[in-house]
Amino acid sequence: MHTDYLPGRTLISGGKEYLYFSGTSYLGMARNEALQAYLQEGLSRYGSNYSSTRLSNVQLNIYAEAENYLAELTGAEAALTVSSGFLAGQTVIRTLEGSAHFIYGPRTHPALWRCKADSFAGSFTDWVQQLPEVVEKSKQEHIVILCNSLDPLLAVKYNFDWLQDLPVHKPITIIIDDSHGFGVTGKEGAGIYSEVKVPAGAELMVVTSMGKGLGIPAGLILGKEKTLANFRQSPFFGGGSPAIPAYLYAFLQAATIYPQARQKLLENIRLFQAQLTNPALLHNIPDYPVFYTLHNQLCPFLYEKDMLISSFSYPSPQSPLITRIILNSLHTPDDLNKLADAINAFAWNI
Repeated sequence: MHTDYLPGRTLISGGKEYLYFSGTSYLGMARNEALQAYLQEGLSRYGSNYSSTRLSNVQLNIYAEAENYLAELTGAEAALTVSSGFLAGQTVIRTLEGSAHFIYGPRTHPALWRCKADSFAGSFTDWVQQLPEVVEKSKQEHIVILCNSLDPLLAVKYNFDWLQDLPVHKPITIIIDDSHGFGVTGKEGAGIYSEVKVPAGAELMVVTSMGKGLGIPAGLILGKEKTLANFRQSPFFGGGSPAIPAYLYAFLQAATIYPQARQKLLENIRLFQAQLTNPALLHNIPDYPVFYTLHNQLCPFLYEKDMLISSFSYPSPQSPLITRIILNSLHTPDDLNKLADAINAFAWNI
């Protein structure tokens, strides 16, 4: 389906309006008018783009202000912003590449890939069970373990207690992509960084997009000050465009807007779930806005009722369909009532 308008709670295509239950703008920030107003202020102050490098002899204070705030919010020693979540992952990977044995979890975000699709083919549970042996048998001294904080496709949140079972006689770096959690999960939307406890001697890094939950086109690396100082010297950091300063300005000004949007999202999730007559039809993470179903025919059923949900083949066009309902903070109680009523009617007929 094609459209000339960015979806929010609805999508307009061919002159027709549909209720929109898809996308990754979980807090609705891409359509948040208050954030847009702050962005206009930022554009007036910083212009539409910063076409320079963060290594320049001219430094914009907004970068340090945003990174100090993000470090404090997440509980990390330091934070480093770049222009996208993909660049955040690649800056980390390309800087560490060649110095360690990389061990990838299932469905690891492409931002952390090297030359090919680096992912474990089995389940997360199977991967975790074999990790201690893989680490123990590795001939390389430094081990880098890479995975996601959650699976936004199948609506599964991962537990990281298994980190305590890893061998501790080798230096281990754990890199977690939190792109689909940051801004939505964790205390005050701070994501997973402060929730993960690593073994003594191990180091934790989190990379994430700020675009999904927060509506800010930027990427973020969280970790130790010494490590991030090394990344600052990387050609991927110096040669890549920095985050647009007007957006970082808007992000800092919107500190009171995000909690309101998260609260509204939580209310929407609970209202929707309370109205389902057969909640087992959908699988979700508690208080998370993605609902996965094995019933792919739900998509055309809802489409006939002028509702659009997410349904596509992944990871390739030849793969099976993955069908999900995704709520956001912009949805109204009436939107959710219509959605729940339609799903209840669908459940009655299967």
